[in-house]
Amino acid sequence: MKYKNSDIQRKPGTVPRPGEGRRGPEGHLGYLVRQASVAVRAAMEKALADLEITPPQFSVLTMIVAYPGVSGADLARLTFLTPQTINVIVRNLEKAGAIKKSAHAVHGRILRLTATARGVALLRRCRARVNEIEDRLGRLAGREEEQVVRQWLGAVAETLAADR
Repeated sequence: MKYKNSDIQRKPGTVPRPGEGRRGPEGHLGYLVRQASVAVRAAMEKALADLEITPPQFSVLTMIVAYPGVSGADLARLTFLTPQTINVIVRNLEKAGAIKKSAHAVHGRILRLTATARGVALLRRCRARVNEIEDRLGRLAGREEEQVVRQWLGAVAETLAADR
């Protein structure tokens, strides 16, 4: 006999697994989005560990390659990290030879960040591993469903950002 999540009786003090009860379809949307985010980050940490790069470093390097010359302030906004965290990550990526800094042509205090050849090669290796995770995510839904999820997530960000 198969049991549904709602049929599972738990002993007091036990917690359901992800996907069960309130950690599944019965849960609050905000919680479920956060739970999924934490699961994706954990999978990325595992996939990137032997390359000695963290998910936040991967995110920062991705944005620097995508937007050459980006400033630290812009990186903070793009990656949802604090300026202090960006400074530490930039310092570590620079020390590793993955990025370089240059002064802004007009505003000398603003530093522009670009990836080095070493950084682009590192990002390529990281991207191959992260793509495997994204492929797993995509297989959880059909192509059309995935587009709906992507549009919905984008709309959530746009709508809630507009409320700030």
